Amino acid sequence: MIRLLRYILLTLIFSVCSLLGTLVGVLRPFNPTNSRWCAKIYSFFGLPAIGLKIEVSGLEHYPKDRAFIIVTNHQSNWDLFVVGSTIPKRTVSLGKKSLKWIPIFGQLYWLAGNILVDRGNSKQALEAMAITKKALTEKNTSILFFAEGTRNKGKNMLPFKKGAFITAINAGVPIMRVCTNSYLDGFSMDKLHNGTAKVRVLPAIETKDLSKRDLNELMQHCHDSMMEVIQELDKPPAQGVASNAGS
Repeated sequence: MIRLLRYILLTLIFSVCSLLGTLVGVLRPFNPTNSRWCAKIYSFFGLPAIGLKIEVSGLEHYPKDRAFIIVTNHQSNWDLFVVGSTIPKRTVSLGKKSLKWIPIFGQLYWLAGNILVDRGNSKQALEAMAITKKALTEKNTSILFFAEGTRNKGKNMLPFKKGAFITAINAGVPIMRVCTNSYLDGFSMDKLHNGTAKVRVLPAIETKDLSKRDLNELMQHCHDSMMEVIQELDKPPAQGVASNAGS
């Protein structure tokens, strides 16, 4: 019964929030703050609907005066609520241009200011890099990447894709690592309460002096440091200890 009621409630939430988000997008199309506004609205109603609380730390690490790349682990579609609740101002995501044609969601995603690119061949990949660099360096717009490229379903992080890190090096902007605990462990739509999703923002990693020769080392460092923090966040409270993994 709880599962059925949740799905009905979530359908209503998605419908109402999508309509509100589309309206905002029509009134101020492609404003990069639209994406954050939509994510906050979805999270505000969505988290209680699935019985999940949120605990966030490290928001003070976000730079206040420049754009950046966010890399975060990706567990499930519920990351829309979990990660979405932490999105800073003027932050968008990168998506395929074909998303624009998905009814309601596609139009909302497009009007919310997210970056839509074609990535089918090398020429289009170069154009995508130019678009993201311009957004970061000229429009003061930060970009969020799910660095694994797909959902890991709550298991250990998958290997990272190169896109976020090439983009950061190319634009010379810092990388912000956002770690979420394994909140899917024990999660069930049949449970009234599904525990707490813990999100931690780590200190920035500068890339302005890096080149593509540093790419693999940068990716490995980000992956290892994030995995260490995720494992710490997964510990029961009594076992939690301070960590320097974010340095």
